[in-house]
Amino acid sequence: MSNERIKAWSYSRLVDFEQCKLRAKLKYIDRIPEPARPLPPGKTEHANDRGTRIHDAAERFVRGGVELIPELKSFSTELHDLRNKYEHGMVSLEGEWAVNKDWEPVAWGDRDAWARIKLDAFVRLSKTHAVVIDYKTGKKFGNEIKHAEQTQLYQLASFLRYPELETIDVELWYTDQDDLTHMKYTRAQGMRFFQNFNQRGIAMTSAEEFPPSPNVFACKWCPYGPRGTGDCDKGV
Repeated sequence: MSNERIKAWSYSRLVDFEQCKLRAKLKYIDRIPEPARPLPPGKTEHANDRGTRIHDAAERFVRGGVELIPELKSFSTELHDLRNKYEHGMVSLEGEWAVNKDWEPVAWGDRDAWARIKLDAFVRLSKTHAVVIDYKTGKKFGNEIKHAEQTQLYQLASFLRYPELETIDVELWYTDQDDLTHMKYTRAQGMRFFQNFNQRGIAMTSAEEFPPSPNVFACKWCPYGPRGTGDCDKGV
């Protein structure tokens, strides 16, 4: 049994924990650094690094003063519209939202921060209507369930943060595929996801045991298995 617990969760941490509790412990309690990964054949940057670069480029463009990079050209119309709304004070970018265990807003670095949600863009169209935008690089196929859960958390956090909101649109901009996926939630619909995320967050932050869950899917990209740091010898 571990003497420590994972103090706060985010969606990505939740995924790690639910795939393999030992991996979550090694990453978020023991803080063991991940080994450097070799570049895939024919690639000049890792997918995560590429995603961060494109996200940063989109943010800089919306703020103004720079041009669109080639990877964002397919969303030129949408990004120009977002820039215009930003100039009119309707858009907040790279929002770092944190809540305590009662889902009350706290500062991102507050010691009571229990859950953290980071939004690429939050657009306030009116007092009762908002849009949440998440930029996605890489493939859509195979990630539908994970991405749908992210939208559910984004809209839930928005409804809780702004009690006057009645409807929220969530948009996933798949920049590599020129695909915009859109979902609309009323407050009644959105709040139905509260119990699910609250229970999952409690399970993660109250866990005292972190057994491994060796399987082909979870172990394939794990940095701590036999092909990585070796901190877990159960990997397959």
